Amino acid sequence: MTRLNEVLPEEAAGDAKQIYADVKQEMGMVPNIFRGLANSPAALRGYLALSSALAEGELTREDREVLYLAVSEDNGCHYCVSAHTMLAKLAGVSEEETLAARQFGSSDSRRDALLKFTKKVITSKGFVSDEDLASVREAGYTDGQIAESVGYIALATFSNLFNHVHATPLDFPAAPSLDPSKK
Repeated sequence: MTRLNEVLPEEAAGDAKQIYADVKQEMGMVPNIFRGLANSPAALRGYLALSSALAEGELTREDREVLYLAVSEDNGCHYCVSAHTMLAKLAGVSEEETLAARQFGSSDSRRDALLKFTKKVITSKGFVSDEDLASVREAGYTDGQIAESVGYIALATFSNLFNHVHATPLDFPAAPSLDPSKK
């Protein structure tokens, strides 16, 4: 049961109605997170605007999805982990890599450096060392991509926290559980 009102597509009016039409055209559905965020069309527009702007950046779709998975797992957001496991697979990320990303790792050394940097940004609240920056740069990431990775941390955290407040019901295939011995 959700904790906030859900704005159903058939009940949406004004800005929410137009946003829903755009989302449905792009995704084929209006995800439950958007039904909760639509209580404030400004909040929904803000989420979608940041998501859209970051998607036009330099990070690959695969990098964006594994970042979202790592942050969402770290924040304990089953909704976003499930949604972005599906999206990552659609982007060509293997099941094994989605599981590794949720633990800030990858078999790809370049992407592994990005995920390790992401973990350091989160744990240090952004106070990363010069060495941390050097490591992600040495892996081949530009300063622009580093800036985008921080943007994805913020975007994922926003959606994760909202889902916790709202108790958003899952409308994507559930992500597999992580092996507790590997956490």
